[in-house]
Amino acid sequence: MDSPWLIGVLILLAYLLGSVPFGVVVSRLLGAVDPRTAGSKNVGFTNVLRVSGKKAGILTLLGDIGKGWLAGWVATMSLNQEAALLGVALAAIMGHLHSVFLGLKGGKGVATALGAALGVAPWVGLTLMALWIGAVLLWKYSSGGALFAFGLFPIVALFFHRSWTFIGFASVVSLLIWIRHKDNLIRLWSGTESRIGQSS
Repeated sequence: MDSPWLIGVLILLAYLLGSVPFGVVVSRLLGAVDPRTAGSKNVGFTNVLRVSGKKAGILTLLGDIGKGWLAGWVATMSLNQEAALLGVALAAIMGHLHSVFLGLKGGKGVATALGAALGVAPWVGLTLMALWIGAVLLWKYSSGGALFAFGLFPIVALFFHRSWTFIGFASVVSLLIWIRHKDNLIRLWSGTESRIGQSS
């Protein structure tokens, strides 16, 4: 049985790690535009790429994936109860969505959720990443790729014979990502969503 104290500490640390807004940090370090003031005003990879350039965008993507992966990996290495370690992974995603450093505002959670999935279930995470990248390359919509990949998250979990606890986790994360992309979904439906490389 995992110690409740250990679980609590890991959840808190994962939330704080997830709260680190790499889009803002990277843009400041590179002397680039603060993503909160331009484009879609989102702190995630797509907007940073659009307003601050490829270097800032790639570093933001790596940072956001990395923090999710680290939280998930540490939880997997430290805890035995699947529900507890998935709770830690979810805390990192919630930190990104509602960052304590940004007044409980944040990004849309895609990269951090991909990283968290990689940390707790590498093959599931790699499959999600492949689906996301493939959809983005095909349709040139970052939001469309996210909605496609995470819409399939529970199905991917089933394919890899994950537990019902994990499938529940996948369903919650999928719902969070879709809710966060509700405005993108409307723009995709109306044909007004910006493509990768296109100004917003």
